[in-house]
Amino acid sequence: MKVFSTLALAAVIATVALPASAQFAKPEDAIKYRQSALSVLGTHFGRLGAMANGKMAYDAKSAQESAEIVAFMSKLPWAGFGAGTEGGKSKPEVWKEQAKFHDLSDKMQAEAVKLNAAAKVGNVDSLKAAFGPAANSCKSCHDSFRNK
Repeated sequence: MKVFSTLALAAVIATVALPASAQFAKPEDAIKYRQSALSVLGTHFGRLGAMANGKMAYDAKSAQESAEIVAFMSKLPWAGFGAGTEGGKSKPEVWKEQAKFHDLSDKMQAEAVKLNAAAKVGNVDSLKAAFGPAANSCKSCHDSFRNK
């Protein structure tokens, strides 16, 4: 039931996300939007990491569900990084180095798709193999564009 609720929430967010940049009345709304999307993504990514690193028992069904959510949510936060939405945990470099920021976000989304495909294989070894590159794609963006 939790997965259904999370997917339903994600569907609502997706419906709103397409024209999201036009819907932010205040910069704080964009910041809250992107932080919320990244929080959901991070929660499910953390579950995958715990399984991949042996800190949590591997569960193929749970891994597949979390990987699907990660792949879906990886598409959403970027609408919340429009001009004039500086702040939150984001460094000013997000807006100064847009090409690099977009390149890293594209790479993260591609790794999320690969992680999702690996989780569908249904074994921990596939998950482990895809988790490292996905985690590194997140880290490279955080290192460059996120305040600690």
